[in-house]
Amino acid sequence: MQDARFPGESGEYRRARNELLEAEIGLRRQIEAVAAQRRTLPLGGEIQTDYVFEEWDEAAGAPREVQMSELFEDGKDTLFVYSFMYNPGPTGPLEEPCPSCTSIVDAIDGQAVHATQRINFAISTKASIERFRAHAQNRGWRHARLLSSGLSTYNTDYKAEESDERQFPLATVFVRRDGKIHHFWSSELWFVPAEPHQHPRHVDFLWPLWAIFDRTPDGRGTDFHPKLEY
Repeated sequence: MQDARFPGESGEYRRARNELLEAEIGLRRQIEAVAAQRRTLPLGGEIQTDYVFEEWDEAAGAPREVQMSELFEDGKDTLFVYSFMYNPGPTGPLEEPCPSCTSIVDAIDGQAVHATQRINFAISTKASIERFRAHAQNRGWRHARLLSSGLSTYNTDYKAEESDERQFPLATVFVRRDGKIHHFWSSELWFVPAEPHQHPRHVDFLWPLWAIFDRTPDGRGTDFHPKLEY
């Protein structure tokens, strides 16, 4: 199958590894087949309003409003938005940033400079932009565009928030066609019951932590969750 051999490996190991390699090849084919199917999706619904977000204006040292249409740069007709959760406190108000969402953005902040060569990319949260910016500075994020969705119904319209203000970590893709903005895809695996001993895995494609653990003898485990501090 392939000629690479590693020091001291037995015939038993190589046979088992080759069987696994066959499975990995099949998985690679399936991943590409699903990606190809995803690319053939027809346009989703047109956005009903030009959502208003807030972002931090470094030059002015204050928040500024930006509409969704303004997130599309010239020559880039795709917008990828990750909805970042803040955990509600006992009485409802937003309290602390989600450790899992933080782990995701820790990993993808540096990739934002690469992603934005081809697409528009932003991270949105219901919390105020001042609060989100302070968290970003604490984590050392420097590249991802940070937005607050607190001024609009974006979170509830695109299923990142329930009516009781529970928030969900969703990835959403919008496209611009003929001057109109349409929904294209969302990470709907979040809403599908997971099989036993699995997480929803709807945003694992953003989250390399689990891909690393999946390649170790102990796997993901059942009791590990990212924290804000260790």
